[in-house]
Amino acid sequence: MARSQRVAMYAAVVVSLALGGCSGRPSQGVLVPVTETFAGASRVPVLVATTRQRSEADRGEMFSSERGEAVAYAAITVSIPPDSGREVGQIQWPSSIPGDPHRDFVTVSADYIDKPTFFNSVTAQAKQARPGKVLIFVHGFNNKFDDAVYRFAQIVHDSKAPGIPVLFTWPSRGELKLRAYTYDRESANYSRDALEELIDTLDRNPNVSEVNILAHSMGNWVALEALRSRYIRPGRFVDKLKNVMLVAPDVDVDVFRTQIRRMGARRPRFALFVSQDDKALALSKTIWGGGPRLGEVNPEQDPWRSELVRDQIEVFDLTSLRKPGDDAHDRAFSDVTSVVGMIKQRLREGQQMTDTKSISMD
Repeated sequence: MARSQRVAMYAAVVVSLALGGCSGRPSQGVLVPVTETFAGASRVPVLVATTRQRSEADRGEMFSSERGEAVAYAAITVSIPPDSGREVGQIQWPSSIPGDPHRDFVTVSADYIDKPTFFNSVTAQAKQARPGKVLIFVHGFNNKFDDAVYRFAQIVHDSKAPGIPVLFTWPSRGELKLRAYTYDRESANYSRDALEELIDTLDRNPNVSEVNILAHSMGNWVALEALRSRYIRPGRFVDKLKNVMLVAPDVDVDVFRTQIRRMGARRPRFALFVSQDDKALALSKTIWGGGPRLGEVNPEQDPWRSELVRDQIEVFDLTSLRKPGDDAHDRAFSDVTSVVGMIKQRLREGQQMTDTKSISMD
């Protein structure tokens, strides 16, 4: 992938991730397929690999926040209303079930599948959309299963990111509570081997040409631990993993240093997205004893600047995009096109991509 294409992909998916929020939403039944469809809506198919347990209480939940004994799989198609009828970057949750496909995100199909069917689907899509790229999304803290599905569908649709969408979702409680935070962290640890296995299996698929990872918040811990284990493993493997995008990573800086060092020179390209006014990461820092979190560092200051340049990590500083009342951990951008265009402009001006990019809307 050319550098300009790589940066455009980084910008598009990260902007869409930062834009994806939700307000009121039904507590149950979101993933029950609707019978009404709308010809003007877009359909986003998402393949799912999860360490969650199947839900016994809510058919529209599919998977709960409990930990499953083995990796499970699903195939879900989400309908997204036309951009003229929605705010780009936002998830239009239905106010009640069933939703209205003219104005809401709704589920068109939702099926449990087995592992062979999952990978056969990857193969079929890769053959149809050559080159067969895959984009894996690893969500963060406070995400129920349907949150993760709709968020990823929104990211794929709004960013127009190339690749087969594969959601890796782990057992987050989906609650803003301290005990939920600690449960989520242990669930992240519980799930890292499963993510490593998923990457390996995609890597061995002869029809897959490239694998990219987008991780957000605590999902970065899952991704980095899986990659660390992968690259210290003895033996050789065909490595199609090309790009890893770390968005607002809730990861201790010192731990990240050791993870990157252990991955060695074979590791994929990394892009890091930070904000110094991220209150969620500031709270996390307090919980973990005061150690700085990777997603809140100032990449213009040493030792961060020199270390990131040395490790050839592309850095995008989103701090300057702050607006009154926004949430830096899940920052809302007013104009996706201008942010992507700004990065492309910097490339045309010949800047090295290992330099810090402080994105501004001015």
